[in-house]
Amino acid sequence: MRRKRFFSGVGKSEAEIEFALNAGVKCFNMESIPEIDRIQKVAERLGKTAPVSLRVNPDVDAKTHPYISTGLKANKFGIAYADALEAYRHAAQQPNLKIVGIDCHIGSQLTDLSPLVEACERILILVDALAAEGIVLEHLDLGGGVGIVYQDENVPDLGAYARAVQKLIGTRRLKLILEPGRSLVGNAGSLLTRVEFVKHGEEKNFVMVDAAMNDLMRPALYDAYHHIEAVEPKNIPPLTANIVGPICETGDFLGKDRTIACEEGDLLLIRSAGAYGASMASNYNARNRAAEVLVDGGGYRLIRRRETLEQQMANELACL
Repeated sequence: MRRKRFFSGVGKSEAEIEFALNAGVKCFNMESIPEIDRIQKVAERLGKTAPVSLRVNPDVDAKTHPYISTGLKANKFGIAYADALEAYRHAAQQPNLKIVGIDCHIGSQLTDLSPLVEACERILILVDALAAEGIVLEHLDLGGGVGIVYQDENVPDLGAYARAVQKLIGTRRLKLILEPGRSLVGNAGSLLTRVEFVKHGEEKNFVMVDAAMNDLMRPALYDAYHHIEAVEPKNIPPLTANIVGPICETGDFLGKDRTIACEEGDLLLIRSAGAYGASMASNYNARNRAAEVLVDGGGYRLIRRRETLEQQMANELACL
């Protein structure tokens, strides 16, 4: 099988590096000088050569939520742009490392793609400077970050982005690698939940549902918007309410101040849950993670069983 997997992340352990080398990883995206030295040490011990690139922080403002902005000087990710040449020189001196590329990722949920183009421009300046020193790269990994429409965002112009990158790369012999992620799967998934109660409060109304922040963390974590609608609209007066779960946190909400017509027992659909939904789910408040169903046209099939309390507790050890 051809090697296809990249290994990114700011805190790779020696055990993880060893596993990846033995599995034939395509490339490590290294993010610090200590990590360069660690991968060299593990590769030398195993008698292997590690294919590597450096994740360079181009200091470009992605103009997205601070929690998902990853390309600024203050962020934990990557090698500082000003330090990148020296870091590459250091990596080039390691006998068990093979430099194959350069990587960057400036943030997530970008609908204005001009920061991605700016990052590409800055990275290509480094590519040329490295080539002048005899460090010739095989690939350019521009990361991901292309956003989707959750509410009223602009639809990203992927064609314009592709043309801009193609023009910038020009005649350089670089394989281009992109990480589309959310833009492929974000709007392909929805969370289905049932209304438990409709509660009329003194200042707020609440639609209490059986899904919660443990199932879909984004609203509580980022104050993110997800469109919520009734599966079967009813001819009843709508109300404006917060859509909330049963977890013991005030931050356990899925939507705020939504106008919706629903009552106890109704099913609601929470859209755009295909990215950072199930992958961020947890067992907080001892809640079981939800089942996942793949819908294909008029057919469907279960692809992840609903978790049971016995499975959740299986690794607990009794203290006598």
